[in-house]
Amino acid sequence: MNRSLAAAATVVLLTACAGLPRADRPASMDVSAQRVTEHRGDDDLLTAGLGIAGLRQPIAPAFAIADAPTAAELRRRAVWTNWRGIADLVPGGGFGDWYGSVAAVPGREFSAYARVPGATQPHRVMVQVPDGFDAARRCVVVTASSGSRGVYGAISVAGAWGLPKGCAVAYTDKGAGTDYFDLDAGQGVAADGTVTGAADVALAFAPDAPTGPAGVRGVAFKHAHSGDNPEADWGRHVRQAADYALQVLNEARPGDAPFTHANTRIIAVGISNGGGAVLRAAEAGEGWLDAVVAGEPNVYADSPGGRTLYDVTTDAALLMPCALLHLQGLPQPPVTAQAAPGWTRRCASLAADGVIAGADTAAQARSAYDALRAGGWTDDALRAGALSVGFDLWRAVAATYASAYARTGVGAHPCGFGFAMLGADGAPRVATAAERAAWWADGSGIPPGNGIGLVDPHLAGADPTYPGLRCLRALATGRDGRAARVQQGIAGTRASAPSSGVPVVVIHGLDDGLVPAAFTSAPYVAMAKAAGRDVRHWQVRRAQHFDAFLALPDYRSRYVPLLPYVFAALDRVQAHLDGGAPLPADALIEPTPRPMGTALDAASLALPSN
Repeated sequence: MNRSLAAAATVVLLTACAGLPRADRPASMDVSAQRVTEHRGDDDLLTAGLGIAGLRQPIAPAFAIADAPTAAELRRRAVWTNWRGIADLVPGGGFGDWYGSVAAVPGREFSAYARVPGATQPHRVMVQVPDGFDAARRCVVVTASSGSRGVYGAISVAGAWGLPKGCAVAYTDKGAGTDYFDLDAGQGVAADGTVTGAADVALAFAPDAPTGPAGVRGVAFKHAHSGDNPEADWGRHVRQAADYALQVLNEARPGDAPFTHANTRIIAVGISNGGGAVLRAAEAGEGWLDAVVAGEPNVYADSPGGRTLYDVTTDAALLMPCALLHLQGLPQPPVTAQAAPGWTRRCASLAADGVIAGADTAAQARSAYDALRAGGWTDDALRAGALSVGFDLWRAVAATYASAYARTGVGAHPCGFGFAMLGADGAPRVATAAERAAWWADGSGIPPGNGIGLVDPHLAGADPTYPGLRCLRALATGRDGRAARVQQGIAGTRASAPSSGVPVVVIHGLDDGLVPAAFTSAPYVAMAKAAGRDVRHWQVRRAQHFDAFLALPDYRSRYVPLLPYVFAALDRVQAHLDGGAPLPADALIEPTPRPMGTALDAASLALPSN
């Protein structure tokens, strides 16, 4: 179904370059469907009025009408979802007490669609302008969502640091997000998050695919089905968000205009995929970007030890369930006793194919473990990776990224995977109106989640996901046309060194089991330093990838959150830009996780003093 993305939204449409001096206009920028909303009183910019107490509630904010939520209800729920998906909000964890902020920040929010040259689908951009914007310091914090999250996916990172300091904060979903499209109902997501099938409304994602009754067609989402390879454009997405921020500030604060790259400080920050995105933006950062802070970045540098996300993911998806049987002391969940039968079957599958050796499960598990260690995995990263095995994240990520790298649309996945609502029997079914209405607010950008699951055409045998995983792995290692197309897409994601004169701080947990530091940040830092760039590196022991999972008792007794280090690095960068204070030195940090039943304090983090 083709839908125009140039149609006006219901609030206001502004031209792409209104109010900007010619020198600051991004020639390729195409902004449409802008909305401007005010957030004061019981609906602020940072927490949508929920505060720390509301964010800690385990149940999402309710909709008055389940299948017809308002834009305001959807925004509040999206803010709640994205805070809880990223930050450690457990009492005693320190967020809002001695790092980060959940203080109410009144102001205005500007959101729109932007498009990078050559892209078939837009990405969302958003700028939050606090009423307390500090016009004397003219600061913009630009960020990109972690993972494949929607446009609020970095609010607990960039928003929690920048808004209380009087900075405007610019966001992008970097061509992914939760703008799911229901192929059965022929409905998608409008600029305000509401679901519609109206032909005259500009949708955030409108796949060129058949819709309507024909069995169960399923669900499409932008990261997998746009026909673009968004990861190759991450840096451009970030740059466009920053340019949009200047445009917005000229519109929002005409008395202080013009806002330009020359007179407005721009600091980029992101974590995970967002961390990779801001590093990619730094490659062409000269003249517009003042500094970058990247936490646990998914970044691929063609440098010793560097491995692509797809290579790591498909390798781990096959081998790690078996290899974990060799390790003791795994964090819980998953519950090893419950998972062991499936992991044992994976060992047998791998051994039967000659991928690993061994006459019994113990020997096979050791062989799989040895293979992962030979590929660069550490024991600490493997233990934390058990979470990704338990939640089937490896398979979900691999299936989505394979489609993106191959630039395929709906129904053309190189291994035949699809996505649909799944019933109790695991069979695809049609979504209800209430389910569909909540996707934008509740989703994480990559199913499974919210009832949407992978439709795997290869399921078979005692180890049912194994055949499909073999197909996905072959796209990384094979030589046929499908593999060549995926590998070409992966090649487009390779990072280069940052521009000269743009200081960069990279922070990574050494227990990261999803984006291991040995494959990402360490090779990137080595490459950038070899090029003579000013890159500082904090390596944090006993920090894994998901701060939000510190809500699990076993995780918070083993690990510390990474966000305090990201905020500390931002503070150091700001002090450097303000008055020439030294940038942080490289550091190997040895924090102490909090014992069960105690609160985490700043001293336990062992933050570097220089």
